[in-house]
Amino acid sequence: QVQLEESGGGSVQAGGSLRLSCAASGPPYRSYQMAWFRQAPGKEREGVAAIRTAGGSIYYADSVLGRFTISQDNDKNTLHLQMNSLKSEDTALYYCAAAGVPVHYPWGATWLRSYVYQYWGQGTQVTVSS
Repeated sequence: QVQLEESGGGSVQAGGSLRLSCAASGPPYRSYQMAWFRQAPGKEREGVAAIRTAGGSIYYADSVLGRFTISQDNDKNTLHLQMNSLKSEDTALYYCAAAGVPVHYPWGATWLRSYVYQYWGQGTQVTVSS
């Protein structure tokens, strides 16, 4: 079974930066689209950023636009999230997700819906102190 593992989480002061990574292991698979989600205590999981593997189209949630940058390595199975100008409200458990089947939804907010993705990591904690 495909496994995703996140790394790079930690504690940082407001205004600081962190870089998250997500690596896939297990049987070979094709990733059509990957994304980052987060879940804060007492809140629902929300999509943060998504990237289409072919072509590299990207969609960001309004809350992180201009501060976060999603990218993927050339092998297309390693995902990153550069987080700058972090705020206390960015504190959450961050998950990476991958779609192993073609994603037919057009560019937009749907890309940040959980049901688009079949594979999920266990999460890495990001804590931002003010």
